[in-house]
Amino acid sequence: MDETEALRRVEQLRAQIHDHNYRYHVLDDPSISDGEYDALMRELRNLETQFPQLLSADSPTQRVGASPGGQFAKVRHPQPMLSLGNAFDEGDLRAWRERVLRLLGPTTPLAFVVEPKIDGLAIALTYRDGRLVQGAPAATARSART
Repeated sequence: MDETEALRRVEQLRAQIHDHNYRYHVLDDPSISDGEYDALMRELRNLETQFPQLLSADSPTQRVGASPGGQFAKVRHPQPMLSLGNAFDEGDLRAWRERVLRLLGPTTPLAFVVEPKIDGLAIALTYRDGRLVQGAPAATARSART
C-alpha cells in the first residue's frame, strides 16, 4: 500500500470510527460489536504507525470515545476507573504492568483488580449499609472497549 492509498483508508476508518463513537456514546445505539470496533481501531493504529506522517491530533487513536449523552450527571468516582487497553492474554497483562511500573517506579506498590471484559457500559456501583445508593457510568465508557 502506498501513501495515497493509506491516506484514503485512514480517512475512511476515521469517518467510520467517529460515526460509531457517536452512535455508541450519544445515541446509545451501537451498530457494530466491540470486536468489530476494536478491529477498525487496530487497522487505523497500524496504518498510522506504518505512515506516521498521516497521524493527526483529531484521529480517534488520539482520544477516547466521544462525549457521553446528556442524561448522565457528573459523578466523582472514589477510585479511578481505568482501562488496560486491549489485553487479550496474560502476556498483554504483564506488558501493561511493566509499563505502569516504568512510569511509577519499580518499587511502587500496586493494587488493582482485573476482570474479563464484557461488552457494554462500564459502571461503578456504590453501596452503603448493603443498599445501592449510586450507579455511575465510567467517565470514558469507550475506554472499557479499548
